[in-house]
Amino acid sequence: MRSLLLATALAAATPAVAAEPMSASEFDAYTQGRTLYYNNHGQAYGVEEYLPGNRVRWSFLDGQCKEGYWYEAEQFICFVYEDQPGSPQCWTFWNEPGGMRALFEDDPSQTELYEVTDADEPMLCLGPDVGV
Repeated sequence: MRSLLLATALAAATPAVAAEPMSASEFDAYTQGRTLYYNNHGQAYGVEEYLPGNRVRWSFLDGQCKEGYWYEAEQFICFVYEDQPGSPQCWTFWNEPGGMRALFEDDPSQTELYEVTDADEPMLCLGPDVGV
């Protein structure tokens, strides 16, 4: 009886196996046509609009939007934006009960984002700077 109780207690204390990262097709099915807001450490971080054809539009919530696209590379979903065409930003995404979670370069010491809300309307993008 003691062995059974000990085995049950150990099984309950063992952490659950982490879910597999999202594949490109899972990521596309989850995001396409949506505008998602993200937090980092409880603070508003940014918003991304997911458009057809793997196209995206990102903003750090400052009204300045960057056009880009995403692609799959090994276990990552990588983003390339118009202002840094040679510098892909690669993330690992998980679909979790509270929403999507993203980890930059699958490195726990790097930026980790959490989906906080899905917008009902397109994100705010201000026009280009106009000189006087």
